[in-house]
Amino acid sequence: MSEEKGKIVSMREWVVDHKLRTVGCLWLSGITGSIAYNWSQPNMKTSVKIIHARLHAQALTLAALTGAAVVEYYDNISGAKGERVAKFLSLGEHHHHKD
Repeated sequence: MSEEKGKIVSMREWVVDHKLRTVGCLWLSGITGSIAYNWSQPNMKTSVKIIHARLHAQALTLAALTGAAVVEYYDNISGAKGERVAKFLSLGEHHHHKD
């Protein structure tokens, strides 16, 4: 049970760090799956199949963006985002650039 919880936490951290990549991958998989499903429907015109695939992908993208917003909100409430920003800023202190 603890190992499974560790995997969930590590997946959540990856999603938090790569929100745009996650949304893009969900959109791509959504449009691919929708096109595959719609192409299996023999009695639909090609234009209708494409329109349905686009609508499905848009709905999935909105759901993914909503999920990313919820994660961002939770991070702001819990203070986890502040910890990541502080860690990032402390890494930058070691690299001083000349003007």
